[in-house]
Amino acid sequence: MEQKQPILHGNYYHIYNRGNNGIDVFLENESYYHFLRLYAKYIEPIAETFAWCLLKNHFHILVRIKEKSEINENELHYSTTQKPKVIDAPRQFSHLFNAYTQAINKRHNRTGSLFENTFERKLVTNEKYLQQLIFYIHNNPVHHGFVKQMSLYPWSSYDSVISNKPTKLMRAEVLELFNDLENFIYFHNQQQSINEISNLLIEY
Repeated sequence: MEQKQPILHGNYYHIYNRGNNGIDVFLENESYYHFLRLYAKYIEPIAETFAWCLLKNHFHILVRIKEKSEINENELHYSTTQKPKVIDAPRQFSHLFNAYTQAINKRHNRTGSLFENTFERKLVTNEKYLQQLIFYIHNNPVHHGFVKQMSLYPWSSYDSVISNKPTKLMRAEVLELFNDLENFIYFHNQQQSINEISNLLIEY
């Protein structure tokens, strides 16, 4: 059995997974909304979100796992009633995916697993990788042919970055990575080479 990379406090990670055997996991608009509601419930207390994108049969999320001192245990939710002895980020992600699977199975009268086994995670090791990964995540709908411009896709964090709407996304920190909003938009409008991080990405 493949040993998954540990998820440690204070580090940045690219989190992703797809439907079991490539099946669709987001079946209508409400399923996207429900996933985001569950994400806010289970993940926002333990992580800061820098980018995300939900596509029909897979998703990508870029997070920084909070230090233990930054986590307010009173905000935590679990998919079981028993409070765990240790605050564990992978377990919180598992709570999210299990809760979402249960909701989809009930709504669509299906059984069994929805996602592939254990979700994937890649440690983000430097600022350039962080920049290129944010572009890669936002460009995914264009890459897969859903839209011609990433600004037209409704289920990603791109619009949250460029707008002034209230958001829990780390908007200021994302813009700082690109110096400012103008450079963020310019960078995303260029044909970026992601060769340097291609071995750290996944194609669905």
